[in-house]
Amino acid sequence: MRLRNIKGSREVIGASDYVVHEEETKAGTWHEIFGNDNPLYIEVGMGKGQFIMELAKRHPENNYVGIEKYSSVLLRALEKMDREETPLPNLVFIRMDAENIEKVFAEGEVDGIYLNFSDPWPKKRHTNRRLTSPVFLEKYDTIFKNDKKIIMKTDNRHLFEYSVKSFTDYGYKIENLCLDLYAEDTSLNIPTEYEEKFVAKNMKIYYTQVNK
Repeated sequence: MRLRNIKGSREVIGASDYVVHEEETKAGTWHEIFGNDNPLYIEVGMGKGQFIMELAKRHPENNYVGIEKYSSVLLRALEKMDREETPLPNLVFIRMDAENIEKVFAEGEVDGIYLNFSDPWPKKRHTNRRLTSPVFLEKYDTIFKNDKKIIMKTDNRHLFEYSVKSFTDYGYKIENLCLDLYAEDTSLNIPTEYEEKFVAKNMKIYYTQVNK
């Protein structure tokens, strides 16, 4: 379970140079924020930041934005950043709810989206809260460039099946799909904190990349 109430976390986040504040005023200016025209990728629900930090290290030619809505979880990512010997100039964080994502990035500003172990929202009445629902796919459409790419990992079979159908119904093409990621070569895979725990329990990890 995620920690959500660490005293003082909002104050630390508010003073951090790694966090972009007043994010809804930044749409259309992300290349200015990073100081270059490199491709921009975002992770929605980044947790404690392990995945996106490693991604930024491996791919300095890209810019990355990690989105996390819980202050106490984002605080853990900031602590990781403080321990880095070498700064990561191609990575920043935002504390926000993803339902406002189309207000933070402008049309044609984002090259790809990572969805790692998103909340499955299993109850039918909460379907529209799933990050792969048509409601969110429509939001992503407004910020993607012409080539749209979503990469997803989850331990939840129901969410995975729902998401694959949602993607294809929305016009995405399945470029890669795996029902047991760790049964294949994972040398290029970057695990999240949750993923490491699931794998240790011999739980299957489902993976897909879709393009449009």
